[in-house]
Amino acid sequence: MSDLAGSVAVRAPRPAGWVLSVYPQAGEAGGCFVSSYQPERSYVARGNARDPQRAADEAARRARAKVRRFCAANGLNRLGTLTYAPPDPSAQVILRGHIVRCSDPRLVRAHVGEFFRSLRDSLGGKPLPYVWVPELHGDGVNFHIHFAVGRFIHWRLVCSTWGLGGVNMKLLGDLPVGSGTLGEARRAAGYLSKYVTKQFTDPSTRPFGMHRYDVAQGFQPQRERIWGRCAEEVLARASQTFGQEPSRQWSSADVQDWQGPPAIWAQWGR
Repeated sequence: MSDLAGSVAVRAPRPAGWVLSVYPQAGEAGGCFVSSYQPERSYVARGNARDPQRAADEAARRARAKVRRFCAANGLNRLGTLTYAPPDPSAQVILRGHIVRCSDPRLVRAHVGEFFRSLRDSLGGKPLPYVWVPELHGDGVNFHIHFAVGRFIHWRLVCSTWGLGGVNMKLLGDLPVGSGTLGEARRAAGYLSKYVTKQFTDPSTRPFGMHRYDVAQGFQPQRERIWGRCAEEVLARASQTFGQEPSRQWSSADVQDWQGPPAIWAQWGR
């Protein structure tokens, strides 16, 4: 799927066709039909989109896709949640009727950054792929953190490394037979994506200029591009890369009142 902004100028013509972005490590691909004339993109200041809701929805969709591909490519199939403990009674602060544990989104990001640096060091110092997303608790005051990793880490080590409150760890199950790590990682990404979406509906969860979620550096899945005359051609060539037919497919042709260029998406493996 793609979001092509409108503008007043066009670039030099090129052959029309389909372009498919393939992520072999994630078992996924998505693309769209590209016209021979491409509109010149222009910068639109934050909050000035012609359709703010559509812009927010599209940004959330792109963020969910990035999280899904990152989790799948790195086998992040273990979910965790970090919570903050109540402060010492002598230092309690009440905000909107609730005891403040950690209500500063900047402080949350500092705490989580230190947590993953310390966790990596405790595991021997090797690079550790992860993704994490903050969530504002139901009290509307305090934050907690959801994250995913791709290896067993003892609960006691996570607790001692966090040191600021509670920890919950979960290895995903209840998946179809044959799903394996890839299916588990996609399920984990589905859970995290719910919290990513909230970042686009509640501006209080993210100060301007700060990421809505974060991932370990150096683990982004590689992208390959395939060009073709039709959707069937690019999907067939992608299937050759994976050595099998897609396990899931989507096409904008099946969506009533689709806005934008024709688009396709597919996954391989379980």
